Amino acid sequence: MSTLLIHQAHCIATQDDHQTELQGASLLIRDGVIERIVPQGQASDDLRAQADEVIDARHHVVLPGLVNTHHHMVQSLTRAVPGVQNAELFSWLRGLYPIWAGLTPDMVRVATQVAMAELLLSGCTTASDHLYIYPNGVRLDDSIEAAQAIGMRFVATRGGMSVGESQGGLPPDRVVEKEDFILKESLRAVETWHNPAHGAMTQVAVAPCSPFTVSQDLMRESASLARALRVRLHTHLAENDHDVAYTREKFNCTPTEYVAQLGWVGDDVWHAHCVKIDAPGIALFARTRTGIAHCPCSNMRLGSGILPLRQLLNAGVPVGLGVDGSASNDAAHLLNEARQAMLLARVSKGMAPFGCDTGPAEMTPRDALRLATRGGAEVLGRQDIGQIAPGYCADLALYRTDTLAMAGGAIHDPVGALLLCASGNADYTVVNGRVVVREGQLTTLDLGPLIERHNRMAQQLALSAH
Repeated sequence: MSTLLIHQAHCIATQDDHQTELQGASLLIRDGVIERIVPQGQASDDLRAQADEVIDARHHVVLPGLVNTHHHMVQSLTRAVPGVQNAELFSWLRGLYPIWAGLTPDMVRVATQVAMAELLLSGCTTASDHLYIYPNGVRLDDSIEAAQAIGMRFVATRGGMSVGESQGGLPPDRVVEKEDFILKESLRAVETWHNPAHGAMTQVAVAPCSPFTVSQDLMRESASLARALRVRLHTHLAENDHDVAYTREKFNCTPTEYVAQLGWVGDDVWHAHCVKIDAPGIALFARTRTGIAHCPCSNMRLGSGILPLRQLLNAGVPVGLGVDGSASNDAAHLLNEARQAMLLARVSKGMAPFGCDTGPAEMTPRDALRLATRGGAEVLGRQDIGQIAPGYCADLALYRTDTLAMAGGAIHDPVGALLLCASGNADYTVVNGRVVVREGQLTTLDLGPLIERHNRMAQQLALSAH
């Protein structure tokens, strides 16, 4: 049995039901699980001697590992691509679909590890990825194997697109798949990789891409399949005005009415974005406990709009954070995503729908950190991550309080300073009791060769589209 002691932390923000914050406390971790929280002054020499590794945390804030609820990791190969840097969602997609058509299994594995390295360095320990394009023999297995090699807790979602341009959809016909094949591959992925157990490192969800890329039949059949297999459901919804207009034109309803008709509401469902959700939609999601992955940076980058975050939280809708695609955010720093969620909610005063009149006090640093931890765990249906308590997975992020960015802030409020000061990287990231980032360096892969290979592939992929 392996043991790890997080010793005498400057502050532990547990994210428990009482928002407990502990000064000088220690954490004893055994076999990937938090065994106990040791109060200040009670971490004896005997306890230190028991541990296989001791991390001196006197200059650290300790958080539960951050949880990323929506990503497109292959897009790290197409960051900052010219031609779509100033585009809105639909034109952005039309510009990138031809490039993504050149993806290979090796590209998926390398891009996934680059995205996950960035997440882990930011203190994120659990990530969900929405892979919905499968050219040239790409399979969901490629991203899952990459996650296992780098050591990240992973919720892989088997996406798919089946309605191409010739049928009134957005993607070119050459990147869509047959619906029976999408369902068959979804079943295979779940049966091969999904682990429903407490502490699972790999889980799989069923995830047709969006209303403008799949049919109503595929949505219904996917929901039936997922519920028969007892796995979760994920898709994009109400991302911008064009998305809403498409649903109204094609299906004569709002996006939330559309998913309700197809069985895509419930506590086993989470939707990405929902920027343009309306008041009846908020009430529906609150009543059914349907979750949302909030992606503020991407929503701003693409000019999609501002999620009515405070209204959703007040109504009781489960909300977590997502960095979204690496080509619509161009970064995968989840602590910064929490900061952006806080700032965007504050600046939306007088701008958001429903007569919203929020302000700085409506989204505090601790509110945003809760979205990044407990909120994300709830959205992913996980009751074993997202807080620091005995019996929970030992997923932790440790941030130094004595850095330049935190100077003058950590002495007043080390937890609040994580979001009020510049968002730094984690000094230590622990996943399932394993130290995967130590003193700011990834321990599981050599980043230098990975980045070199990634850059060669990114250039190759862009050239292949011309």
